[in-house]
Amino acid sequence: MNTGNWVLDNLLQALETWRKYLSEIWALLTTSPQSFRGGTIWNIILDIHGGLKAVAYALLVLFFIVGVVRATTDYRDIKRPEQALKLFIRFAVAKGVITYSMDLLLAVFSIIQGVISRIAGSAGSALTGGIELPGIIEQKVLACSFFESIPLWIVSLIGSLLVTVLSFVMILTVYGRFFSIYMYTAIAPIPLSTFAGEGTSRIGVQFLKSYAGVCLQGAIIVLACIIYSAYAASPPAVSDTAASAAKMVWSYLGELIFNMLVLVGAVKMSERLVKEMIGF
Repeated sequence: MNTGNWVLDNLLQALETWRKYLSEIWALLTTSPQSFRGGTIWNIILDIHGGLKAVAYALLVLFFIVGVVRATTDYRDIKRPEQALKLFIRFAVAKGVITYSMDLLLAVFSIIQGVISRIAGSAGSALTGGIELPGIIEQKVLACSFFESIPLWIVSLIGSLLVTVLSFVMILTVYGRFFSIYMYTAIAPIPLSTFAGEGTSRIGVQFLKSYAGVCLQGAIIVLACIIYSAYAASPPAVSDTAASAAKMVWSYLGELIFNMLVLVGAVKMSERLVKEMIGF
């Protein structure tokens, strides 16, 4: 973006960077792991997931035996029909969870993705909306002389750097959630094998809760973006039109960066909020 004015170029480039990352966040939140980056990463995850199933089956037997030893004080207890049936059902369920672990994880992801789509649907195009630079600021900047524009350029450069840093922090958090889903999916057979033992099954439950929590972060991030859209729809007002261009730009950028900090903070807090909601 080149307007011929170095101050305006800094401001407009910063706002364009922010808009671009908001659009990228929306694209990431509505993209499935299977289609991300053409599915190359997903194919690798599938191979790792499938390879770990063999290890998970071995652990399944180990956890089952440990569970039987801990649950029964006498070998004759196992011979009782109700106890034997209980152990058989636990083993069969645990084996089924490992065998269909990928289907289970994708089902959880699809349900939460439906929640995200429903929330985002109420916002329309708010998530991809942008912020426009007020016309009065453009007029003030263009009216500045060369020497007046030097401090103004410094102000705009600092502001644009802050906006760019905030954009990177936010998008890295969203990418971190996406890669967490990949890691949970790849390693899933190992923690799910703990369902075979009565004393270890809580590990598998905790794993599923954690995985659901990572997926649910997307819903919190969408909600944060919707709330931020209210700020973006009413950009910082320029109340003192008689102020100098430097003061006006600094005041505008200060309020704008504060609003952006609200969104970045909400996105960064999404993991903690989900943990408090789910209770782990």
